[in-house]
Amino acid sequence: MKKTFLLAVLLVATTMTAQTTKKSFTLDDLLGGGSTFWNLQPKYMFSTWWGEIPVELTVEEAKVIKNEKGKIKSEREKLFSADELNEVLGEKIVRSCTNLTFPYAEQPVVKVQTPKEIILIDFEKKEVVWRGQIQEGASELVWNKESRAMAYCIGSNVFVQTTDGQRTQLTTDGNDDIVYGHSVSREEFGIYNGIFWSPDGQRLAFYKKDQSRIPSYPQVDITQRIAATYVDKYPMAGEESEDVSVAVFDVPTGKTVWLQNPKPKTDYMTNLSWAPDGSKLYVFELNRDQDFMQLFGYNATTGAKDAEPIIEEKHPKYVEPLHTLAFLPWDATKVVMQSSRDNWNHLYLIDLSKKMYPEWREAAGGGTACNHVKVTLLTPGDFTVRDFLGFNQKEKTALFIGNVTHPLHHTIHKVQIKNVSEKCRLLSAGEGVHSATLSASGAQLIDTYSSPTVARRVALTDTKSGKSTTLLDAEDPWKDYNVPEITSGSIKAADGETDLYYRLIKPVDFDPTKKYPTVVYVYGGPHAHNVQASRGYYFRGWEIYMAQLGYVIFVLDNRGSQYRGQKFEQATFRHLGDEEMKDQMKGVEFLKTLPYVDADRMGVHGWSFGGFMTTNLMCTYPDVFKVGVAGGPVVDWKYYEVMYGERYMDTPQQNPEGYASSGLLPKAKNLKGRLQIILGYNDPTCVPQHTLSFIRASIDAGTQPDLFLYPGDGHNMFGTDQVHLHERITRYFEDYLK
Repeated sequence: MKKTFLLAVLLVATTMTAQTTKKSFTLDDLLGGGSTFWNLQPKYMFSTWWGEIPVELTVEEAKVIKNEKGKIKSEREKLFSADELNEVLGEKIVRSCTNLTFPYAEQPVVKVQTPKEIILIDFEKKEVVWRGQIQEGASELVWNKESRAMAYCIGSNVFVQTTDGQRTQLTTDGNDDIVYGHSVSREEFGIYNGIFWSPDGQRLAFYKKDQSRIPSYPQVDITQRIAATYVDKYPMAGEESEDVSVAVFDVPTGKTVWLQNPKPKTDYMTNLSWAPDGSKLYVFELNRDQDFMQLFGYNATTGAKDAEPIIEEKHPKYVEPLHTLAFLPWDATKVVMQSSRDNWNHLYLIDLSKKMYPEWREAAGGGTACNHVKVTLLTPGDFTVRDFLGFNQKEKTALFIGNVTHPLHHTIHKVQIKNVSEKCRLLSAGEGVHSATLSASGAQLIDTYSSPTVARRVALTDTKSGKSTTLLDAEDPWKDYNVPEITSGSIKAADGETDLYYRLIKPVDFDPTKKYPTVVYVYGGPHAHNVQASRGYYFRGWEIYMAQLGYVIFVLDNRGSQYRGQKFEQATFRHLGDEEMKDQMKGVEFLKTLPYVDADRMGVHGWSFGGFMTTNLMCTYPDVFKVGVAGGPVVDWKYYEVMYGERYMDTPQQNPEGYASSGLLPKAKNLKGRLQIILGYNDPTCVPQHTLSFIRASIDAGTQPDLFLYPGDGHNMFGTDQVHLHERITRYFEDYLK
């Protein structure tokens, strides 16, 4: 009996010792700007395609993943090393192979790009094939692999440099008001660049942005001896906006033509797409109200606009074109378009050769659509196509990533182009959140994913058979650390019908008999989500740190967030904050049913739209939330940009009641708890006027928010500032909620 008792004591002691030897995280471990962050990430495999050959890239080498017979090799076959490339170049230019690309499927040529030049190296012959110098000060650079020409901006002007090094300046009057070759519309509508090569590199389309009518918001540069302002053209909702136009430069003739768009110049021109032969440029055009969209073709030689649109869409709330067209590689008369006309973002096949009698018809998403050519839905179903990957050219299928199997799981699928009656076929594991790249023909893909039970897995998949071979199965890098329990579930929205998904993180060393302070992390706005079935249900590093300090963390995707369909997102139209807060309070109701949640110690934190939500919740439900930290908040939607603000709120002139109810300045008087507002002092997204106006309103109302600024930072903090930021956020909750 004594021996048994002693053994039990020893086992307990051993178990307790094992638990106490588990490591604790620091913010440096958990945040991207931390010094040890990358040491604790699941192993990643850098990879690319050389035509049909998958290549693994490391700092030292590029290695073939499979041999000529198509079999996966456990030992990779070296193509070349960084040292060998540098030996060809005669100097140490290549410091890592992880960012190299193979532009030509049938040629043993690798592309090396540095800040100073682009170099093509034949790694079999060990010789330089071509090199082009990048002009000092160049930005927005785009290189065309067929012509080997570059296009770029110097300041606000556009230049083209041909393969022989000849430079042509396309514009000369670029300045702060007239900007060429840069992104427009404040990067809404899927716009992230302003220069677009035709496939053969013989023509270049580029944007012109005239923002001369837009006032300059006075941002302040404190790094000078005497602080000075600088130009920040910021078009606020309901005010003057930019004029956008598109030019086409023909390289062989040296001529520039402008697309002849007779509509008012405040209309949006987005998702520019070239025809495969470069003869036409296709443009999605949207009115300023963003409720009427047309797809037009333009003659790239003359700039003339087609007499009729290809498709048209209307919606009483808004239409939102976000993606370029994708022509079928085997048939240039057909193109795949993405649209949410039927509520979910889906793939549609447009047959440009088959004219249809244009007739407006109701669409499942609540709007109407008019097709001037034959249009076929390729991906029917109640799910969102997240990413279009491309085509399997031999099989004639389209491949995409979407939440087909479950709203939180983003998996890989294919659909037949010819036989659209066939259902989508799953090509990946049916769980997790995936990303993928296709081989040149689309016959294979490299699939990278994680799930709540998979840290990171990489597989090579045959897109015809669906057979996969695992290339990497990363170990959990946190096995030696105190990791909190992370779970997910669903509750009903405030409408009583819609499912909302949440992430719940319990404190480390959780004791169900205790009551814990709880922080609700919130974003809540469109084009973003916080919960998905990736590793840790898409946790943020700071949440792990707070759980380590003894907090419950709760995150809920309310109506208005992404990937749940157009109706789900548009539920907040014209009244941002109202429905979102109702849903978040349903989350609070759920939290109060948990015996370990201390309802008297509840906090809230969010950034940007989440900063707006945090401030709104603190002032609308002052008896619920004791402490809040709001980062870069929108305070009055009249101060926010035209493109985003008017899409979701209309203009202040059209929707005065909505702007009034969504504004936070009148609510400053309701603040009871401790609210800290944090702002990048040079924020170009949620300009400082928001925060400063709220502080003034609070002073006038006699309430006491706290304010902390990051001089020189924009809308977000990076590097060591990111660590400092989360130290401050943590300290605030520790001081006032713990």
